[in-house]
Amino acid sequence: MNKDAINMGRRSIVRAAAASAATAATGFVPGLQAAVHAAGSDKPEKEEVRIGFIPLTDCASVVMASVLGFDKKYGVRIVPTKEASWAGVRDKLVNGELDMAHVLYGLVYGVHLGVGGPKKDMAVLMTLNHNGQAITLSKKLAEAGAVDGPSLARLMAKDKREYTFAQTFPTGTHAMWLYYWLASAGIDPMRDAKVITVPPPQMVANMRVGNMDGYCVGEPWGHRAIMDGIGVTAVTTQDIWKDHPEKVLGCTGDFVRKYPNTARAVVMAVMEASRWIDASLQNKMKMAETVADKAYVNTGVDAINQRILGRYQNGLGKTWDDPNHMKFFNDGAVNFPYLSDGMWFLTQHKRWGLLKAHPDYLGVAKQINQIDLYREAASALKVSVPKDVMRSSKLIDGVVWDGKDPARYADSFKSKAA
Repeated sequence: MNKDAINMGRRSIVRAAAASAATAATGFVPGLQAAVHAAGSDKPEKEEVRIGFIPLTDCASVVMASVLGFDKKYGVRIVPTKEASWAGVRDKLVNGELDMAHVLYGLVYGVHLGVGGPKKDMAVLMTLNHNGQAITLSKKLAEAGAVDGPSLARLMAKDKREYTFAQTFPTGTHAMWLYYWLASAGIDPMRDAKVITVPPPQMVANMRVGNMDGYCVGEPWGHRAIMDGIGVTAVTTQDIWKDHPEKVLGCTGDFVRKYPNTARAVVMAVMEASRWIDASLQNKMKMAETVADKAYVNTGVDAINQRILGRYQNGLGKTWDDPNHMKFFNDGAVNFPYLSDGMWFLTQHKRWGLLKAHPDYLGVAKQINQIDLYREAASALKVSVPKDVMRSSKLIDGVVWDGKDPARYADSFKSKAA
């Protein structure tokens, strides 16, 4: 038997076990109710939906919606499509090769405004996860005394060489977390460092050969650097902004207009998968086993299962339990596409010169975030929906973001280094 056949067999076993776990946890037999939801005026206009994803732990709700058969329940078939880079995801969304994607929040907003690629009307259907990213510094930097923001700033002031940091996409979440964190320590990412773009699965290999001093990326590639002994966790993104928005389920505006029932059906399937993941320790472990497979993240289960349970280590002997680990559902609090979340990325795009002038922050967010469609899907699943489309948060530098005066907020960072 060849390797491909063996891998296919393994994947079938993983899917069967996961589907069995879903049935036990929810009482739902995959495929059983498809006919019910596929009938009538809310029948999905498009039954097969290609959803792109990057090999990251937070692609899990899209993958599990397919593996567990939640998609069939709503009359659609989700086809998860593994992609190599965020630029590739962007291009395939824009040209229609992908219907939807597990995608960076800031990428969607950038494309909508023509920043970081071609301009195209875009849509955020739901938020896929909060928290669970990290900034990693090389073991060499740690040995020189740089293990957090202040110590990194001291080292960079003393050693005048060029420092290189990597993020995953110019307008994306990881770029914004990296810039915000560096600035909060008094380091201007635009003047004091060189910033490069590296696809998430290539981060560890690039650090291993010395191509960067630090990087910001989603799991499991933060923990993987610690397992491989080449990096340390300087800060988690939940310590930069507790319960921050991260990946979203994104598509073009044209797709939502043309296939509204399909969009709603996929949101319901992915929301059910999100709820399933967060429902129990057993489900999280089953999810880790599934997404670790070669077809998805392609890493050892151990690289995934610790941090999704909130069990952290920094690579320097410190371990801790973090209650603010990666969440996929959290009683529905994760999935609501707050307008203020999208607006925050625009304020940072303006702050760092990606936008030359202030956009219509609220107007753009209302165009992109599909609040009404989300509410319909959540209501059908009896998932609670916040009354307010804005939320308030205090970030690592003590500055509060509430979405009320975005232009003033963006301008309040007097210098690029806050």
